[in-house]
Amino acid sequence: MSNFQKHKNHDTYFVPGLFRGLRVLEILAEHEAPMSTSELAREMKISRSSAFRLVYTLNYMGFTQNAKGSQDVELGGRVLNLGFSFLASQKMVQTARDDLKTLRDETKISSHMAILESKEVLFLECIQSKSGHLSNVNVGRRMPAYQSPLGWILLSDLTSRKLMALYKDVEMIQLTDKTPNTPNMLVNAINKAAETGIVVSYGAVGKDGISISAPIFDKDGAIIAAIDISGPNAAFDMNVIESFYIPNVEKAAQNISSRLGYIGNS
Repeated sequence: MSNFQKHKNHDTYFVPGLFRGLRVLEILAEHEAPMSTSELAREMKISRSSAFRLVYTLNYMGFTQNAKGSQDVELGGRVLNLGFSFLASQKMVQTARDDLKTLRDETKISSHMAILESKEVLFLECIQSKSGHLSNVNVGRRMPAYQSPLGWILLSDLTSRKLMALYKDVEMIQLTDKTPNTPNMLVNAINKAAETGIVVSYGAVGKDGISISAPIFDKDGAIIAAIDISGPNAAFDMNVIESFYIPNVEKAAQNISSRLGYIGNS
């Protein structure tokens, strides 16, 4: 178990089914060979039918799989994907942190880094402003990519056809009248982001908020993350959006991309 402190309402918050599913993964990781459902049931002190349902669910999600030529169970590729994603995101945050702090210090605005997970933006880092205008975004927060200028940048590697297919049946809820609420509106916002390489948003997420977002590239030129500065209108000097804030965000994004191996269009 972790050293996470048990909450006074532990029995209310704790999800036994999730706990058992994760224990299956731990047990398989510790075992040197695939295990049968009966072996898992004995190890976990649960019924074979309960173990079967856990394994079925994990198989369905790709976290476990049946060993070749057997009904025994072993870890699936999705576990490895999670591990690689975790290590990659940790490296990215460590690489970006100093530049995000510099960006915050120079602009006096909170800075953030996010990645795309499926159709959601996942925030990996938040460097809070030292002024009174604190960000309401915490590390680990998720939001629909279509609602966020960071998301528009992160989706900009996709073709218009793929974007239309991705959001064909999605109910798109507006946060403000600037938030795209149809696939066509989203495609237009994303195409503009791809064309300019930066998104300056006035009120897309919050009515009285501003954000300036830029992409982070890997060594192959793919967009793997995005950064921004964002806060209420009062935190910004409107007279220097173009001459001060945008260049600082672009500089930070370029520095981070360079540290991750990107050498630009050469």
